[in-house]
Amino acid sequence: MPSDALSTWVISCLLLGLRTVPIFAFAPPFSLLRMPTLFLVLFGLGLSICLVGTYPEASLAANANLAVIVLSAFRELTLGLMFVLIFQIVFGALYLAGRTIDIQAGYGFALLIDPTSQAQTPLVGTLFAYAAGAAFFAFGGHINLLGLLAASLNAVPLGAWIMPDPLSRILAFMSTAFLTAFGVAGGSIFALFMVDMVIAMLSRTVPQMNVLVLGFQVKTIVLFLVLPTSFGIGSALLLRMMVMTLNALPRMF
Repeated sequence: MPSDALSTWVISCLLLGLRTVPIFAFAPPFSLLRMPTLFLVLFGLGLSICLVGTYPEASLAANANLAVIVLSAFRELTLGLMFVLIFQIVFGALYLAGRTIDIQAGYGFALLIDPTSQAQTPLVGTLFAYAAGAAFFAFGGHINLLGLLAASLNAVPLGAWIMPDPLSRILAFMSTAFLTAFGVAGGSIFALFMVDMVIAMLSRTVPQMNVLVLGFQVKTIVLFLVLPTSFGIGSALLLRMMVMTLNALPRMF
């Protein structure tokens, strides 16, 4: 391979890596896996090498100058972060729905330390996030994602610019994602709300009752009984959220 062709191939692989690496390094559910960040980065680079080899027409022209390379790098990184944003919106909605249940059940100060990101995450929200991640891998979402990355080279060639105004589509997707996430948690939220109503009425009839202690105990028991049911009923919505995420990705570019 001539030196010019080799340098062009290496630059093309690195530029495409700016599109693929952020997805596996920063986007859930991949960021929920206990894998070294270096492995995820190398996996993304390896995928970009395979894509450039499969689609050689996606490589940059051999006469590309430094300004074109820098501009292409910015565009590829923007597209990669767009993919990450879509996944972060979905899992952020699940974390928010779980945090709402935590506050209702009296677990407002109960935060977990995620061993993968070393960040504080809500108790029930973490369960929702891992359940969504399991649903994503169960129906082959990772394979569909690889197909979308390959198809993105046809829709947005290497170094090309994405659509100028994706904000309206992102906002529409965000509203759908949050609505579906609260649909998953809706059963638990409603059950805890009914418990609050009953305890409020009891406090009016029995003023000497310790409402705080009784409410915490009753809501803990109700949550343990209702939450598995919410997972069973909401599993279809979790799967729908993952499918919706993959369907939304092609509309972002």
